[in-house]
Amino acid sequence: MTEHVYVPPTGVRPGRRGPFIPPLLIIPFLIYNVVAFLFLGGNPAGWNNVILNVAMVSGTPWAVTLGDLLLVGSLILLFFELLKSTRIGTVSILEHMISMIVFVLFLVEFLLVGAASSSVFFLLLVMSAIDVVAGFTMSIASATRDMAVG
Repeated sequence: MTEHVYVPPTGVRPGRRGPFIPPLLIIPFLIYNVVAFLFLGGNPAGWNNVILNVAMVSGTPWAVTLGDLLLVGSLILLFFELLKSTRIGTVSILEHMISMIVFVLFLVEFLLVGAASSSVFFLLLVMSAIDVVAGFTMSIASATRDMAVG
């Protein structure tokens, strides 16, 4: 059995593989809190306010709510978070730790703050959990792929 281990040359620091990008799901977290407390008066039911009605071919109007818009934007950000989580290096470890902190913030606010007791906030919480789990899973999978043991 032969083990292959990469040893960087002396005096050369390994590259970081990309710039530090803070967790993108902090953006919907901040937007939710700003809108909920400043514009909706702390009432989570305000996320069901219809922003736009779209006439469908079937004849039934599609009502787009404020919460729907926030969730669509958050799903787009989650996609980019998943792309970010495939990177490895020292910066990605810091990004994963901060993503975990963002998840804890979501969880604590969901459990303790009345304005966060909505389906919209719960789905944001689930997205944050997916980000954390996927980030660590993809990092571990990438790291084990980089180690050639055979």
